[in-house]
Amino acid sequence: MRPHAASIRHSQYGSAVTSEETRATRSETDAYAPDPATTDRLLGGAHHDPHSVLGAHPHVDGTVVRVLRPHAVSVAVLPNGDRAQACELTRVHDAGLFSGLVPGSGGDYRLLVTYGDGAGGTTEQTVDDPYRWLPTLGDMDLHLIGEGRHERLWDVLGAHVRDYETPSGPVAGTSFAVWAPNARGVRVTGDFDGWAGWALPMRSLGSSGVWELFLPGVGVGDRYKFRILGPDGRWRDKADPMAFATEIPPQTASVVTRDVHEWGDDAWMTARAQVRPHEEPMSIYEMHLGSWVPGLDYREIAERLVAYLDTTGFTHVELLPVAEHPFGGSWGYQVTSYFAPTSRFGTPDDFRYFVDRLHQAGYGVIVDWVPAHFPRDEWALARFDGTACYEHADPRRGEQPDWGTLVFDFGRNEVRNFLVANALYWLESFHIDGLRVDAVASMLYLDYSRADGQWLPNVHGGRENLDAVAFLQEMNATVYREHPGVVTIAEESTAWPGVTRPTYMGGLGFGLKWNMGWMHDTLDYTGRDPIHRSYHHNQMTFSLMYAFSENYVLPISHDEVVHGKGSLWTRMPGDDWNKAAGVRALLAYMWAHPGKQLLFMGGEFGQPREWSEQRSLDWHLQSDDPLHGGITTLVADLNRTYRAQSALWSRDTTPDGFAWIDANDAQGNVFSFLRHGVDAEGRATVLACVANFSGAPREDYRVGLPFAGNWTEVVNTDASAYGGSGVGNLGRVRAEQVMWHGQPASAVLRLPPSGVLWLVPEDTGGPVLSVPAQEAAPAATVPPPLPAAALPDEPEDTDVEAPATPDDDLQVVVTPADLVDPGPDDAEDAPDPGPVSTSVAPAPGTVGVRAVRTGSFVDGSSGTGASDTGTTAGD
Repeated sequence: MRPHAASIRHSQYGSAVTSEETRATRSETDAYAPDPATTDRLLGGAHHDPHSVLGAHPHVDGTVVRVLRPHAVSVAVLPNGDRAQACELTRVHDAGLFSGLVPGSGGDYRLLVTYGDGAGGTTEQTVDDPYRWLPTLGDMDLHLIGEGRHERLWDVLGAHVRDYETPSGPVAGTSFAVWAPNARGVRVTGDFDGWAGWALPMRSLGSSGVWELFLPGVGVGDRYKFRILGPDGRWRDKADPMAFATEIPPQTASVVTRDVHEWGDDAWMTARAQVRPHEEPMSIYEMHLGSWVPGLDYREIAERLVAYLDTTGFTHVELLPVAEHPFGGSWGYQVTSYFAPTSRFGTPDDFRYFVDRLHQAGYGVIVDWVPAHFPRDEWALARFDGTACYEHADPRRGEQPDWGTLVFDFGRNEVRNFLVANALYWLESFHIDGLRVDAVASMLYLDYSRADGQWLPNVHGGRENLDAVAFLQEMNATVYREHPGVVTIAEESTAWPGVTRPTYMGGLGFGLKWNMGWMHDTLDYTGRDPIHRSYHHNQMTFSLMYAFSENYVLPISHDEVVHGKGSLWTRMPGDDWNKAAGVRALLAYMWAHPGKQLLFMGGEFGQPREWSEQRSLDWHLQSDDPLHGGITTLVADLNRTYRAQSALWSRDTTPDGFAWIDANDAQGNVFSFLRHGVDAEGRATVLACVANFSGAPREDYRVGLPFAGNWTEVVNTDASAYGGSGVGNLGRVRAEQVMWHGQPASAVLRLPPSGVLWLVPEDTGGPVLSVPAQEAAPAATVPPPLPAAALPDEPEDTDVEAPATPDDDLQVVVTPADLVDPGPDDAEDAPDPGPVSTSVAPAPGTVGVRAVRTGSFVDGSSGTGASDTGTTAGD
């Protein structure tokens, strides 16, 4: 067999060759070169199966090997990797196409590629041939993708580092796969080809629309994009829709990565699978990673955040979208890489560490997820293969006019599969505990923010987006089937029925829904001067007309502290003291109201400025200003009491978990109600909440209670430790068997101005609130530091109007049958709980016993916190 030597030599790609040389070369190798039409298709990027041309192919005289290596001076085949058996290939096209015959089968061959070094010399590289490898997707994968049912789509599409064993030694590389159904051709380009963009054509796998290529030698950290030839003949460079990592914006390339994080949250994950989130405590701290404390990475944020959550006591954090987004001003709501945590704060494994660290500390992690729309960036999903691929082709359904974004085509199998798999990916790959789905209303209605003539009705002539409904039902059903114990939360601002109803009952299948109506009404009411609130009393009572029609979250979110709305602090009327009192009262009322709680960062200390993603919160206020620090102290105590009192959460979604005591005291701006629940032992529990939203204290205010005996004042938002005036009931009230408000017993209270009281019967397991100074609580039970507060002054006598007369005839109070009076019939015979209990009233002439806490704040400063006996929640 004749030797195969390249007859054309170049110092570097692009040097001139004579037509005679070219003709001579082609005439020598016509038997082994592809035909001209195939060559043109291959080099033009329009060949759907470059593996049928390139790589090794059986021949009657041996094996034909063809290689596309632009810039190469020469290419030789090394059978079984043996340089002694090198067979040099012939250049058959100026573009760097080499071809030749190799004896036998060629075996486990490698390629010896010689390049010019730019200085007149050459360099050699021994590489593997990407066109000798079988596809990395099987027939079943392609079938499931086509049907839109591949629930582990991330395992087969995207960039995956792979290691193979071969007779000539191990081969490491990366497989690339992308869905581009209308592309005429797809190439992968990146650091590994000098971004040349035309040397590495991918193969199309049947009619699936998937293009695939395995590239030996490509590994973690390599940047890449897909170069896609659309039906219009135009090439487009696109980031990988399934990229697991990206460059730091404003750079836009995808990055090869590999998950090597070793999880340490087994105990959390096991326990999570056994719980029902609706029947567990859930107080959510919503945060934007970049502006919480600017300049930190995922790992640094995790450490500070755990310490802060230990202080404030929230059960979960909810992150504004962390999927990669190019424009920071979108806060993450214009996503371009749905499978990649933003690289602004580190790698995907750094984000896994963040979640792992919080789980090990006992905190859940929820992320905002944005399947409703995506931005128009040309390098991302928009017209991905030159056509409307991910978005709906008709702009009346495929565009979102409010935000200038594009809307997913929820009726297309592959698009629906992309989104469902993405939801599962965050839950599985990052152990996320919940997904808060953004802008659900914009998905449900075809005429959302569209005028007549700008939207298309559904097949029944209605405005409901039936494809979106089917997608949301599929997503929720799949998530709950695959990951018991997680929760999906809908931001849905309309009265669409059954948002949290199970899918098998015709609902959308969400676990929880943001209660936007409660949020708007409550903020409007509390933002008014107390003198005008009596005329808007129904704004606070109306939410209980529908509180159990869905499973609700009560959100005071980022949306309420931007765009000129002011902050929670500035919404409150009056001077700084009254603003602080208003914030405290709102938060305590919110924590007692049926539903889970969500508070955006800064709200926990009364941030005065509107939030901006471009700056940090005003953390110094926690330590520098007792009013702001006192709000943080209150939030911490609310959260600890909330966790301890099952009445506040165990029946959060059922009507038997709530009963009005008095909803009608509009003149006094007072609301009172009971929360009912059940503890871990199955015993009934109860908590009474009395909220005075007037600006004056109420003396001798009688409130009905379900039974007589001692009731502990576990929360008083006017406690001096919170920056209040100290008006209260010295930690305990005594209910008499005097019917009031339709209840069999009642107690006379002293209501603080702009204040909220929480009361629990003493012998139902209420928390110990504080201990005498000489008997300090163990360090392990004391939370991290909260701002110091001065000892309260003796409250002055205040002239107040007489309490409103109750109208018992208007009250219908339901007391659960299993709730029995835990105390003796005769209140005078109630046992003394002993000197350690804070339910014991202080000695005459004293205000209360103080328990002092010390530690550090988010900003690293230190401080102390004080709580008055009987007026703050237990540690």
